[in-house]
Amino acid sequence: MWSAGCTGLVAVLLAAAVATEAKEVLEFKPEIGVSNGGLWGAWAWQEMCPEETYATGFSLKVEAYRGPMDDDTALNGIRLFCTRGGRGDKHEAHTVESQSGPWGQWSPPSWCPEGSYLTRFSLRVEQTRRGIHDDMGATNARFACSGGAHLEGRGLSWGEYGEWSPPCRKGLCGIQTKLDPVRGALRDDTALNDARFFCCSR
Repeated sequence: MWSAGCTGLVAVLLAAAVATEAKEVLEFKPEIGVSNGGLWGAWAWQEMCPEETYATGFSLKVEAYRGPMDDDTALNGIRLFCTRGGRGDKHEAHTVESQSGPWGQWSPPSWCPEGSYLTRFSLRVEQTRRGIHDDMGATNARFACSGGAHLEGRGLSWGEYGEWSPPCRKGLCGIQTKLDPVRGALRDDTALNDARFFCCSR
């Protein structure tokens, strides 16, 4: 028969287990996003930095402008570079990118100043033009670093930047992209339309 003391101990242990499980589930929450993302596509998988690392740099996959008679997609992917933040870690960075489109080339990485990390972002998006016009979705991205530096990607100039996302106080530790699937010949492809990021809890 259980004593009151044993019952109380069991309750405490159960509460601790529940709290631990909740902490694990919420480890990469909350997520941050922007309100001006493109309309097309579906959210792909989440991809997270390895344990005890966080994003200190990024790279963009961009299709160069092809001309008025071709189908342009502009921004196709965003890649985070996850490090431990120390000197020399850039050479051992782990990359995460969720899903990316098939067009374009990856830019060289842009890094926060040493000792700082990515905290928030903003997307440049060309809003839908409808009709026979060529839509592109997102065309560029920029990030803010914990020390105050701003880093702009090497995307295209079409569209407008929206407001900055809320900040992640302890940095960015994950990414999820919204990608328009390949539509095929004589269809309008837009590739990456939106992105959201997951805050670290280190």
